[in-house]
This record gives sequence, structure tokens and C-alpha cells, in this order.
Amino acid sequence: MGTSRRGRGIEGAVFTPSSSRSRLRHPGSGPALSTAYSRIERIARAIPDPVLLFIGFYVLALAAAALLGGTTFSTLGPNGPVEQSVKPMLATEHVRWIFDNALLANWLGFGNGVLGVILIVTLAIGVAEHAGLLGALIKKAGRQVPMRWMPLLLVFLGIMSSLATDAGYLVLIPLAGLLYAALGQNPLIGMAAAFAGVSAGFSANLIPATPPDVIVGLNAKTFAEAQGVPFASADGTPLNAATMNYFFMVASTFLLAVVGAWVTTRFVAPKLSLQPWTKPADLDLGEFTLTESERRGLRAAAWATPVALLVIYGFAVGPLASFTGPDGREVHPFLNNVILLISFYFVAVGMAFGFASGKFGKLTDVVEAMTKQANTTGYILVLTFFSYNFLGLLTYSGLGAYITYLGAQGLLGLGLADNPVLLLIGFIVTTTLINLFVGGLTSKWLLLGPIFVPMLYQVNPQMTPDLVAAAYRVADSSTNIVTPMMAYAGIILAFMRRYRPDLTIGDMMLMMVPYSACFLVSWTALLLAFFLFGIPLGF
Repeated sequence: MGTSRRGRGIEGAVFTPSSSRSRLRHPGSGPALSTAYSRIERIARAIPDPVLLFIGFYVLALAAAALLGGTTFSTLGPNGPVEQSVKPMLATEHVRWIFDNALLANWLGFGNGVLGVILIVTLAIGVAEHAGLLGALIKKAGRQVPMRWMPLLLVFLGIMSSLATDAGYLVLIPLAGLLYAALGQNPLIGMAAAFAGVSAGFSANLIPATPPDVIVGLNAKTFAEAQGVPFASADGTPLNAATMNYFFMVASTFLLAVVGAWVTTRFVAPKLSLQPWTKPADLDLGEFTLTESERRGLRAAAWATPVALLVIYGFAVGPLASFTGPDGREVHPFLNNVILLISFYFVAVGMAFGFASGKFGKLTDVVEAMTKQANTTGYILVLTFFSYNFLGLLTYSGLGAYITYLGAQGLLGLGLADNPVLLLIGFIVTTTLINLFVGGLTSKWLLLGPIFVPMLYQVNPQMTPDLVAAAYRVADSSTNIVTPMMAYAGIILAFMRRYRPDLTIGDMMLMMVPYSACFLVSWTALLLAFFLFGIPLGF
């Protein structure tokens, strides 16, 4: 039943394939490799729950700050060297900071209120899910999209979701789990593929000037010009900050979609298809064939879609239209609020489906749907309190900047000036290792960019700002899925635990290692091909 394409699940049932009790081996692996993998798997399962993990990290960070307090170091800023130091966090004023910021700044306000965004999207999806809209769409998609193309589709959609910043984490990954559950497959297969696309492929896209493009590009221009480095490509052509990596990102989108689908089919699906999974008691997918009421609901949702999109468009060209701020920079309120607008869309079409299908009879049914969905967020609240406080401590204490500084010094000590290929690979490896300990694309780029954009150009003029920025994006994205430092790691684990309650953070990271390794190797090879053959990275 767990592997049947059209199998119907029993609410709360555990799907246990008969072969799941046998020793699992990767396709084509020998006894030695299987034994090594089993040891790694045991170590991964021994990693504590993320809540306990972040409590431990917090204690270690405090201890490290106490030992390193007063340590000073210099990094390059936009206007020259910047003196930084590690704060002695056990000093009275810093202990007061911990208490003063624990709730509002570090937890509720972390990442400009990312916790609030998570909760809002959860409520909006709850309306669509409890109305039955998502189940109906999944049934329809499952009948029309061949299973062999499903991993490719999910990875591709995950990559493209960077258009809507964090929407992929909060919308696509849970939907991928629902889709695979409806098809009688282990939901973690679909969620892993979507997670790989959303997070490991975050910097790639077919659309130019996405938020990551603007963030990386504009800051790269600032870093270069502040240190007298020409903001131009290798042939001297002036760079456009928002599109300087566009050709490379387009090629990366197709490469990562294919590689992600191959990893899913070759490694992830064969392993997970042999493992048991639980169908949540509150998840009602019903028969795989659409009922007449569901068809009626889908027609209503189809009519509601252009109306909702028209309202969103009205906001986009009206009060949320882009404008030039007092500092001369473009401000994009629409992009800044795209999560809320997506949430509005889910509520609008969910209500249309619910009332047309008879699932909702009155407005209080909509409120009840939101309430039921909110009941699933308890773990998220506990997790984010400890994880966001740790990340806030890492930034405030200066430990994050110090880790970045040590990585930069390590690369400088390798002496790779005469070999641009090794220099490029060294920068990617250094950034990859730092990313395992310091999350956040923007914050890390603001620390690494001012150092490496001018430094690498001065070491070798072939290391132009667009090439350094592209290398940073490769390294930053590829390892997001194998580190608990990524802000959404615990959230994705909570989503996955709907189907596998005993899943640990180590299990999830181990599941994503093949994606991370294959993305890093193939994406680095693609960048080297662009560099060695002189292919423009963008325009």
C-alpha cells in the first residue's frame, strides 16, 4: 500500500513496506560502503532534537564569548578596514542585553519577524487544506503528471520559488508531502526534493533581478567601488548589479533541476520507499478520484483565482508599487510583502472552494480551519525561541564575524594567487564550511564580500566581482540543507514529522547530504566551465 500509485491510506495508519525490515543498502554499494553508511546513520540519529541542540549551542556560544571576550580583529568594510571584537557576554551590560532582547528582538523580531510570517502562512494554508482544496488539487495533479517526472517538477518549482523569497519553505515543501501522501508514496521523498530545490538551489532562477540577485549584486558593487576595484567583467564590460550573474543562474536552474531529480530517483527514493511513514489522523485525502463536490469546488476556486490575482495586482501597482527612497535606492514594497499576498490568495481560493463544495457552511468554519492548523505550530514556537536567540547571540557577540574572519585568513594562507581555478575552488570551500556555522545569505555576504571581492581581484585580476559573487552563491546555497544553522531547518523538520514523528535533525540532514554533495560538485563544475571558456556570467 505504501508504494501504490493510487493506494488509499487509512487515517493514522503506519505504512510499512514488507522490505523495510531488511538491511538497507544504496543501489550498487558494497558491504564496506554499506557498513560505513550504517555507522554514519547511527551517528546522525544520535544528534539530539533541534531544541536541545540549540540550547547546547547557546551555552557553547556564551562560553566561547567568555574565553574570547576582548579579542579584536580587522575586516574590510565599504569604506576601509573595520575594527571588530568579540564581546565578553558574561559582562553585566551584555547579560542585560540577553534578557532585554530574548523575546522581542531575538525571537519575535528575528529576521524582520520571520516567525510571524511562518504563522500567517500556516493559517492561510490551513484554510485551503481543511477546505479540501489542496487535496483536490493534488488528486488532479497526481492523475495528470507522470510519477517519473514528479521529482524534476518539484526541484524545479523549488528553485523558482526564490522569486517569492521564503514562500517555497512554507508552501511548496508541505504541499510536496501532501502530494506524495496522496499518491501512496512516502511523503518525505517529495519533501526532500522540494527542500533541495528551495534551499540548495536558492540562488538560481530563470527570472532576472530576483531578491537574491539584488541583494548580492548591489552589495558587490558597493564592496568593489569602495576599494577601487572596477565593477566590470573580465573583458572590461561594465556590470549591471541585478543581472551580472543571470546567464549563469539560468544554466544553473536547468542543471540543478536535473541533478536534483537524479539524486531523488537514484538515492533518496529507493531509501525512503523502504521506510515506514504515518498518515496523520487529521489528513483527509479520501479516494484518489475527484468527487462531484470537489469538482464544483475547483470550478469556484478557478473563478476566484483571477479575482484574487486582480486584487493582488491592484496592490502591486497601487500602494505597494516600487518607489525611490530618500537615499536614492529602489524600494519594492510588493516584494517585501509577497508572503502576505500569497497568504491572501490561499485564503481567497480556499474559501471559494470550501463554500462551493459544502465543506464550509458559515464563516466560523473558516476560523475553525485556521484554529486546527494553528494547533500544529506548538513545536515551531518552542524551536524558534531557542534557535533564533542563539542566532541573535552569534551576531551580537561578534562570534559569527570572528568565524568568518578565521575562514578568510585560512584562505589567504593557502597561497593560491598563481592558480585562479584553485583560488576559486578555495573560496567556494571556505564559504561552504563557514555556511555550516553561520547562516543567512545577506549577513554572511556583508561579512565575506568586503573582504573577498577586493582581495581576490588584487590577488588575481581574473577574479572579477561578478565571478566572486557567483562563487559565493554556489557555496552559500549548496550546504543550506545540511546545517541546523539555516533558519528554516527546524521548521522543515516539524513539517516532516507529520509523517515520521521519530525523525531527528540528524536523519533529515543525512537524507539531504546526497543533494548537497551533488549540487556543490556539479554547480562548481558549471562555474569553472563558464570561467575557463570565457562565457559571460550575465549582462
